[in-house]
Amino acid sequence: MKPTPRTRPPWSCLLLAASLLLTPVGTAMAADAVTFHVAPGGDDADPGTAAKPFRTLERAQAAVRSANGDRDVTVELAHGTYGLEKPLIFGAADGGQDAHKVVWKAADRAAPMLSGGIQVTGWTLFDAENGIYVADVPKGLDSRQLWIDGVAADRPAIEIYHHDIAFNSKGFTLKNPKLAWVADIRQPGRMEIEATGIFTDRYSPVERIEGRDIILKQPAWDNNSWGYDTLNRPFMPEHSRLFLVNAPEFFGKRSEWHRNQNQWYIDPTAGKLYVKPWQDGDINQMSVVLPRLEVLVAIGGTLDQPVRNLEFQGLGFSHTSWMGPSLPTGYANQQSGSYLKEVSPLRPADAYEHCGWGCPEFESMRQKWHQIPGAVQVSAAQNIVFRGNVFSQLGQIGLGIGNDDNAHLTGVGLATDGVQVLRNRFAVIAGGAIMAGGVRLDAHHPTDARLVNRNLTIADNIVTDVARDYKDNAAILATYIDTASILHNDISDANYDGIAIGWGWGYNDAGGNRNYRENQKGYLHNPVFDGPTTLRNMMVAGNRIHGVKKWFFDGGAIYNLSANPGTVIRNNHIFDIADRIAIYLDEGSKHIKIEGNVVETDGYWLNANTVGKNFAWGITADNVATGNWHNSNRIGGRWRPEIAMRIEDTHLIADRDWPAAAQRIIDQAGPRASSP
Repeated sequence: MKPTPRTRPPWSCLLLAASLLLTPVGTAMAADAVTFHVAPGGDDADPGTAAKPFRTLERAQAAVRSANGDRDVTVELAHGTYGLEKPLIFGAADGGQDAHKVVWKAADRAAPMLSGGIQVTGWTLFDAENGIYVADVPKGLDSRQLWIDGVAADRPAIEIYHHDIAFNSKGFTLKNPKLAWVADIRQPGRMEIEATGIFTDRYSPVERIEGRDIILKQPAWDNNSWGYDTLNRPFMPEHSRLFLVNAPEFFGKRSEWHRNQNQWYIDPTAGKLYVKPWQDGDINQMSVVLPRLEVLVAIGGTLDQPVRNLEFQGLGFSHTSWMGPSLPTGYANQQSGSYLKEVSPLRPADAYEHCGWGCPEFESMRQKWHQIPGAVQVSAAQNIVFRGNVFSQLGQIGLGIGNDDNAHLTGVGLATDGVQVLRNRFAVIAGGAIMAGGVRLDAHHPTDARLVNRNLTIADNIVTDVARDYKDNAAILATYIDTASILHNDISDANYDGIAIGWGWGYNDAGGNRNYRENQKGYLHNPVFDGPTTLRNMMVAGNRIHGVKKWFFDGGAIYNLSANPGTVIRNNHIFDIADRIAIYLDEGSKHIKIEGNVVETDGYWLNANTVGKNFAWGITADNVATGNWHNSNRIGGRWRPEIAMRIEDTHLIADRDWPAAAQRIIDQAGPRASSP
């Protein structure tokens, strides 16, 4: 007997048909992975297929939100430049839902770039005698960087010296008669003074000029003239430098401040951009990019709904400018991208005279420092991966991870878990390459456990030519993190530390810091915490660090601040740092192991700030260095058994004829041929 023919499809077929009707454009079946395509020549009215790609990243983002509820989603970017008119913001709806993931990636053999800048063309000769050209740009657009052929051009500047001027509570007076011409600058409100000390790099903008008196804007000047290593009272004057920056009258005047041959100046009110190209350079053959954005990408959810399972592969992030130092608050730098912006209600009337090396009232601002925002930012996020990208031509921090809320466009800070930064390239950046962690109270003693930054991996990256404008920034900084692995990176050509971990000078550690209590009266306005901070379990291993510490005397190629239990600094190769400190355990450092490193320096191969004659206080204590190789016999700090500071099994190889075990460390340092 033959089976009865079906007169209608089975329920499974009906469900399949329904699923096909409901499937978003670009895929064939519900719950199957889907790929959307984007190309600069695409059309947002098209379906986002390989044959008919979207044009904008915003359209692709909307498509992701329609598809990522029950499947993996990929956005594939064709070769070309994607100009952003505003930052891309990724919230919880943009990540992979449940166990799924969303990947934004370059197409095969493509190098897509997310750009926050505009190409400037239409040049005309403005000043034939001095070789200056001008072009129109949007009125009101301001910037602190200009990128010419991928290189940061210089704002015009001159170097001055402390004996040329006399600082006062309002600014400074030009004493040197050879500088009298500075008083005639036509746009003094565009000018600023920059000062570098032994660890700070400060910018204070000019308000006006009255005769030979340069009046500086407030509150930038007040904030820059009290604290430590200040603009007007650097800790070691012999290591300090002063520059007047950003006046067209400085065109053609060269100093060591200038690194490149092209100079530029912008007049936002008139909408004019001026460039003095190198002597034989043809401005019309150059690629000139003016940034118009401060942030390219902000990834951030909330504590209740973090962004999850989001990855970026093979993309370029370029052309930003952070305008903070041009504001009346300036850049009152404190250390490694942290700066004083707020005004203290406790500032004494005579602070300019009496707070040049700190005072209790200055200490009241200790928990209120700000951080430089990243061009790409991640906060309130879990399982975010950056793999094989290029961060370049950026006017601040390249990648900010779990910084304080004031450094995030979303307004939510900290709260990162499982962020991975793998095999990327960071180069030509005004600030540091990576800044992870915050510096305020919620970073070290969070009011909500979900705020803790955890499980960070920074591995196999190349970092070079960073901290160009904000020279105080470490190439890689990780402050308060619970468990971080900084592994096999190659770090070179940086003005300050190569890798800096920890924060706080022991100030926030359990029981506080006796040095700040007794000498600076720091706890008159700050709490003493009973419990430890969130800083612990860092592994800094297998890194190749060279050509760092180019500008500052203080700090180290590898540097730690405060108690950091469970932390190991192992198998790193440090070289080409002249007479700078290689490995530095600064104030409050505790519970750290330094093992199997190969160090080449003409300075201290190992240094600990054990607070001078007060080393027995044990502010810096319980650290051991064992099995290291070094060509220098110089050691700083008190390595005494009564504070559990030990150097064991150390190998002085003055001629650098490294034994086989040390040579293996050298050969294996830096990015690995195969890694995640």
